[in-house]
Amino acid sequence: MSDRRDFIDVQPREETAAERQQAEIGVPSSIPAEELGRITGDVIRALKTVFDPEIPVDIYELGLVYKVDLSDERVLTIDMTLTAPGCPVAGEMPGWVEAAVRGVEGVEDVRVNMVFEPPWTPAKMSDEARLELGWM
Repeated sequence: MSDRRDFIDVQPREETAAERQQAEIGVPSSIPAEELGRITGDVIRALKTVFDPEIPVDIYELGLVYKVDLSDERVLTIDMTLTAPGCPVAGEMPGWVEAAVRGVEGVEDVRVNMVFEPPWTPAKMSDEARLELGWM
């Protein structure tokens, strides 16, 4: 089993995750850059289908997704948080996220980790989320 990983950056950047990973560790990914780009887009689209039930904005735009990691074995690991640790759907939200991304072609398995560091703040929301909530 390889320890190499591809990082799917949930914030848009100019260089691809595969290019960044190769530059950082000097080891090419076993997943072709074009496929990694497609998987990245599909994962983001899937994440945008999951909504916080108390706020009418998806978890991606709310900034609840902290990290998405795709291993060479095509295991997708997602670190995410909640708007508040006492959120009533804390036990259900990871399952919703897993179900949403499990159908992405090229992903063999999914793991969702709930993290609370750093704590979520409204500053993590995208401009789209702020606009949707009337905060702009």
